[in-house]
Amino acid sequence: MHNYRDNSNNKRRIPLQVLCLLLGIVLLLSACGQAQKPSSATDSNTGSNTGSSTGQSSSSPEQNTVPPKEEIPEEPDPVQEQLSSLTLEEKIGQMILAGVQGTTLDDQAKQMITEQKVGGIIFYANNVTTLEGTAKFVRSIKEANQSNPVPIFMSVDQEGGKVSRMPETVESIPSNGKVGRTKDSALAKTMGELLARQVQLVGFNVDFAPVLDVNSNPKNPVIGDRSFGSSAELVSRMGIAEMKGLRSEGIIPVVKHFPGHGDTSVDSHLDLPVVNKTEKQLSELEWIPFQAAVKEQVEAVMVAHILFPKLDPDHPASLSDVIIDEHLRGKFNYDGVVITDDLSMGAIAKNFKLDEAAIATVKAGSDILLVAHSYESAKTIFDTLRSAVKSGEISESRIDESVRRILTLKQQYKLSDDQKASGDLKQLNADIVDWRKQIDAR
Repeated sequence: MHNYRDNSNNKRRIPLQVLCLLLGIVLLLSACGQAQKPSSATDSNTGSNTGSSTGQSSSSPEQNTVPPKEEIPEEPDPVQEQLSSLTLEEKIGQMILAGVQGTTLDDQAKQMITEQKVGGIIFYANNVTTLEGTAKFVRSIKEANQSNPVPIFMSVDQEGGKVSRMPETVESIPSNGKVGRTKDSALAKTMGELLARQVQLVGFNVDFAPVLDVNSNPKNPVIGDRSFGSSAELVSRMGIAEMKGLRSEGIIPVVKHFPGHGDTSVDSHLDLPVVNKTEKQLSELEWIPFQAAVKEQVEAVMVAHILFPKLDPDHPASLSDVIIDEHLRGKFNYDGVVITDDLSMGAIAKNFKLDEAAIATVKAGSDILLVAHSYESAKTIFDTLRSAVKSGEISESRIDESVRRILTLKQQYKLSDDQKASGDLKQLNADIVDWRKQIDAR
């Protein structure tokens, strides 16, 4: 009986052992299968975590089958490409913005465009006739420039108030001073839009506005109500709004007259004004609107012919590396276009030879040299700068630096010599009248 029970127990144990063994094999095979085939969730975790920090994912079989990424070539720089294609003469021409004589394109103007290859033209009141006649004159200049590789700046001083170049058929825009008294920046922005629409009627693409001078000297003979007022905060707020209005309509704004013309007692058209202010004093008043414009990435800054002897006793601002390079470029961190005021004005003409002034202002950091009222003056500047580069007095890389800024601005605004005068005079005049009523009501 004893042996029988032992045998029967053995018979029962055998199938249990077999079952346990079979179960162990199944579990082992299942575990191996899972190790060989990780889930998609495991893949994503490995790629996003351990792969990025330890680099282990790069050794997994799936990733080794992905071909290496091809290097994407750098996008070509259109400004650099255009700059590289220009001759020295074409580059120097881009740095000159000149005046023209009369009301139609004469042979000297054609010659200046085709030989000096000037980068821009400025119109004054004596160049303006009717709306149609002025538009035709502007168009003829653009057509003459089509033989050159870069479209031309067509510029004008259209500020409103007493500085207005538009024909009488265009409704007038009041002075900055009158608009400033409203203290309403929305009205100033509309002012910029209306000014832009005015100059587009004849085909201009640059407006020398807004004026950012603070009218701090009541005896100032040249600024007065061209300024928005005597407060730096007000001038900043209204001027930046006007600048944005011009920009929004596709017209290039040029703020003026850096470092500030509001405290002068001499008209720089006639002689050289002197302002005996320290850097600290300027930073607390005159510079505030210009710093605001730089912060808003203003396209271009016009520099005045004013001597600030406590900053630079030898050169007016327009020829001063202390004021342009050290302060405007350096401390203000401005890398846009710098334009001189007209180099034929009395402030320069009575104190410097034109060729000396041209070299000085380029060395100081100016990009565009404005010279009006004389074809000979434009040729003098062209010949002077070309000779200075060839003699090594000015490096060609310095010229390239300015021309790169100019080309960048022209490409930014998509300038083309094919661009024609545009706008609806009747609608514009109605809009100006409505806006003036808002100004008068304040």
